[in-house]
Amino acid sequence: MGLRTGNQMSKLVDVTTWYLEMLNPGQLCTALLDHPELVVAQSEIPSPEFSRFLYTSVGGDWYWIQRLDWTYSHWLDYLKRKEVQTWVAYICGTPAGYIELEAQQGNNVEIAYFGILGQFRGQRIGAHLLSIGVQQAWKMDAQRVWVHTCSLDGPYAMANYLARGFQLYKEETHIQELPDNPIGPWLGAHN
Repeated sequence: MGLRTGNQMSKLVDVTTWYLEMLNPGQLCTALLDHPELVVAQSEIPSPEFSRFLYTSVGGDWYWIQRLDWTYSHWLDYLKRKEVQTWVAYICGTPAGYIELEAQQGNNVEIAYFGILGQFRGQRIGAHLLSIGVQQAWKMDAQRVWVHTCSLDGPYAMANYLARGFQLYKEETHIQELPDNPIGPWLGAHN
């Protein structure tokens, strides 16, 4: 990887990745909020700017760095694919989190990315958004919905997946090079 941002150094860390799956819609344990200002809507027009905003705003605290070097055209090509759906949770019109679904071979749908922006964490919006996202994944002709999370993700990610009905099917650990600290939603955000 070798990613360095500004003067930031990198480190090697052990990262554990857990793979979870749901094999039928009946496994989903929904947790929907009765919140009058909460709306979940599909982002139907491919927008690299908006998707990169969601990716960095949600993942900046959790070392989401894999897509930081994607060009505009790379984002656009990815988002234009009919296999990709992005669903966004809004509170009073402000993005609060998102879930990105990707249909794959064999009628699998992966939850490629999922998370909540910092100021909205701890309000059960994640349980609501994950419930809606999994419902949408099953509507994509899925026979299996799967996700992976890791020891770098938010502290409640695994618990949310398990509470929604996902089952662990694989675990692996590897060494990964990372910046000394998460870069935040934009360079300098934590300064």
